[in-house]
Amino acid sequence: MIISDQFKCGVYSFDLTQRRAKKLPGRPPKEVKGNKIAKIGVIGAGLMASQMALLFAQRYQCPVVMKDIKQEFVDKGLAYCREQLAKTAKKGKLSAADAKWIGEELITGTLTYEPFKDCDFVIEAVFEEMGIKQKIFGDLETACKPECLFLTNTSSLDVAEMGKNLKDPSRVVGFHFFNPIAVLPLVEIIKTEKTSDVVLATAFDIAKKIKKTPVLVKNAPAFLVNRILLAWMDGIFQCIDEGAAFMQVDNAVVELGYPMSPFTLAALVGPAIALHVQETLNKAWPDRFPVSTGLKNLVAKGKKSILTFTDKGIDVDPEIAAGWPQGNKKFTDDEIRERVLNRVAKEIDFILKEGVVASPKDVDTGVIMGAGWPFFMGGITAYLDQKGISKKVVGRDFHQNGFLAIEK
Repeated sequence: MIISDQFKCGVYSFDLTQRRAKKLPGRPPKEVKGNKIAKIGVIGAGLMASQMALLFAQRYQCPVVMKDIKQEFVDKGLAYCREQLAKTAKKGKLSAADAKWIGEELITGTLTYEPFKDCDFVIEAVFEEMGIKQKIFGDLETACKPECLFLTNTSSLDVAEMGKNLKDPSRVVGFHFFNPIAVLPLVEIIKTEKTSDVVLATAFDIAKKIKKTPVLVKNAPAFLVNRILLAWMDGIFQCIDEGAAFMQVDNAVVELGYPMSPFTLAALVGPAIALHVQETLNKAWPDRFPVSTGLKNLVAKGKKSILTFTDKGIDVDPEIAAGWPQGNKKFTDDEIRERVLNRVAKEIDFILKEGVVASPKDVDTGVIMGAGWPFFMGGITAYLDQKGISKKVVGRDFHQNGFLAIEK
C-alpha cells in the first residue's frame, strides 16, 4: 500500500493542508503587521452573510453588526444566527450562556450605516451586481474610519473595479468564502494592484483567526476554484450538448471522487449563480467558456436543478431535457471522464501561465479545501500528472520534479 498512487496522493494532500497551508503562503513578510480587529461589519443578512456574522462572532468574540435594506431581512439573519448557536449549545459544544451572549449581545442588526463608524473591517455579501457593490463601498467610505478594511465576498466580479471610485482603493481586498461556510475551509484572498500590504496581511490574519485556509489569488475573472469548476462544467455540457445522456454524465463524473455529483452541486450553488459566473468568464474568454443554451433555459424557467425525483429515484427533469439542444453522439463513461479532465487540464494551464496563483500546489489546495476534491487523489494537478493527462493536453507535467518534491 505504501507504494500505491493513493498513498502518495494522501501524503501530498496531508502536507498541503497541514503543513504548507499553515505557513500562509502569499502573506506579506511577518514584519508587516495586520490591523487589530475589535468590531466587524457585515453588509447583507442573507444566508452567506449570516453564516459569516456567526463565524466572526464565534471566533473573534467581538461585536458584529449586520446591515440590510429591510428589517424583515435583518430579523431573519439574526434568527438564523441564534438558531445555529442554540443547536451548537444543544450538542454540548458551547454553553447556553455563551450561545445567548453571542446571539443576543455580540451579533446585532441595523438598517443604517451609523453602527459601522468604528468597525475595523466590513465585508459585503450582497447581490452580484457591480453597481450595487460600488455604491456600498462608497457609502462605507463616508461612514467608516480611514483605517477600516473593505472586504468583498464576490465569487467572480472584478475587485479592483469595485473599489475604483474610492479615495483610498488600497483598503479593498477580496475575501471569497465557499458555501456552506461552516463546512468548507477555503477562503480565496484576492489582491488587486492597489491592495496595500497591511490590508493583505490583515486579510490573511483574519483567515487564520477564523480557522480557514487562505489561498492568494490574482484579481482575475472567477478567480481560482470557480474557474476550475466552470471548466469542469463546460466539459460536462460539451458531452451533453453532443448527445450524452444527462444521468450517464452525472454518474460517470461523480466516480472521479467529488463528494457530490455535478448536477447536485449545481443545484446547491444555484443555476442562476452558475450562469452568472459562466457569463463573466464568457466575457473574458468567449472561445473557452461558451454560455450554455441549456443552462440559460434552466434559469429562464425558474428551475433550481437539472434533476428531479421520480418513483424510480433521481432522474433528469423531463422539461429541462426537452429544452436542452442535443446532438446524437454516443459516449462511454471513460470518454466522458477524459473529455472533462482534458478541459480542466487546459484551463489550469492557462491559470498558471496567467499567474492567477503562484503554484500548482495552490491549485490543489483550492480544489481540496474549496471543492471537496478527495485527499486520496492528491489534488487535481497531481492527479492529472499521475494519469498522463497533463503531458497529453499541455505538453508537460504541472509538477516538473514530481508532486512529492519538497518545496523550498
